[in-house]
Amino acid sequence: MGSRKKLVWGVLVAFLVLGVAGFYYFRNNNSAKQSFQEVHASRGTISSTVSTTGAVEPQTRVKIQSSVGGRIEEILVEEGQLVKKGEVLAMLSSTERAALLDAAKLQGKSEQGYWQKVYKETAVVAPMAGQVIVRSVDPGKTVTTSDSLFVLSDRLLVKAYVDETDIGRVKVGQKALIGLDAYPEIKVNGVVDHIYYESHLQNNVNIYNVDVVPDRIPEVFRSGMSANIEIIVEEKSNALLLPVAAVQSRNGKTVVLQRRRSKPDEVRYQSVQTGLKDEAHIEILAGLTDSAVVLLPDTSFVLPGKKGGSNPFMPQRNRTR
Repeated sequence: MGSRKKLVWGVLVAFLVLGVAGFYYFRNNNSAKQSFQEVHASRGTISSTVSTTGAVEPQTRVKIQSSVGGRIEEILVEEGQLVKKGEVLAMLSSTERAALLDAAKLQGKSEQGYWQKVYKETAVVAPMAGQVIVRSVDPGKTVTTSDSLFVLSDRLLVKAYVDETDIGRVKVGQKALIGLDAYPEIKVNGVVDHIYYESHLQNNVNIYNVDVVPDRIPEVFRSGMSANIEIIVEEKSNALLLPVAAVQSRNGKTVVLQRRRSKPDEVRYQSVQTGLKDEAHIEILAGLTDSAVVLLPDTSFVLPGKKGGSNPFMPQRNRTR
């Protein structure tokens, strides 16, 4: 019977100690005033974008093949060179000419020179104006009519891969910003030129190809390079902007926090109407003026009772009497 009384008294004392400790803890915690950072609304430019990846590709890619099989005698162009339509890219001896010249060579230079003049070489010409992006042959190599000798491209563009959830926001004529993984310091402006009608499945997601034509082609652009594309869906200048963190959702309304004019020590929630949003800022359409000042809660963590108080749940050092 005595042990039960001791147990009951022990439980009561434990609850009493916890209650007193909790009282001091919450008193010290609530006594600390929350601090805020003041932020001024400002005017600036904001845009809504579709971010995606893509690759540098030629708009028109043409493989150049020879009309006859034979031996390459001379290459007249290099990779990266711009050529005109009808320009000679290489000279080729047909199989019969190559065999005849090899036989004449054994009979002397005069005999070889005679047949070189009589039996002319075959010219490989460019079917269009463009840039040589691939050169697959060298002088002396034997080729057939199915071999690709050169690849021409009329111009390089960026093929962007746009998710079907975003393709509805993309329109022909929209501006874009292009960056390359290989050269992150280079940024090139471009414009949406074509949106493909057929999608393809990639990682179980329907993807539409979008051609983005650069305003200029830097020398470092190469076919097949990976690219990052920001398609500007909508852009506004002179918009009233706030940091994204300053706008909150409260009771189904979009609000910001402000000090009361009559009582600066107290704060209130002000309803606002928002517009465009990017990673850093959000547009305010209504509810604030240009001179508005809003508050950002100070999220820095401070232990309760740091200023003069103490946490009763933390171990205490022995005090000298």
